[in-house]
Amino acid sequence: MRSVIFRTMAPFLASLMMLFSVFVLLRGHNEPGGGFIGGLIAVSALAIYGIAHGVQTVRRAIYFHPMAIAGAGLFVATIAGIVSVAAGVPFMTGLWVYPSLLGVEVPLSTVILFDTGVYLVVVGAISSVALSLEERGGE
Repeated sequence: MRSVIFRTMAPFLASLMMLFSVFVLLRGHNEPGGGFIGGLIAVSALAIYGIAHGVQTVRRAIYFHPMAIAGAGLFVATIAGIVSVAAGVPFMTGLWVYPSLLGVEVPLSTVILFDTGVYLVVVGAISSVALSLEERGGE
């Protein structure tokens, strides 16, 4: 499906979907959403972009190898658990800090760190599979 309309609209749709995936990631722990669902939305955006413009364009757009993204996500999720152990509480216990940024108190937690790790694992692993299947299907 390489129509002119689809190729023209795919970058806008993919950008909107990526923005929405970050929104779903950030609202995750308090309301429906989180790293897994946000990652699936991001991979869907990459798939749409890949269908419109090809696998090599997507590989250039994400810059890093997808499995490196998944590995970084696993590392980030593990760090979220290690922080809680270092604080003297059980592994993967949620911890919060409230720094002030320009006079506004911003709640940061190990929960969002874990969700970000899950997001990266999902984006890396599923996009790796999808891109390799698309490359083999194009032969």
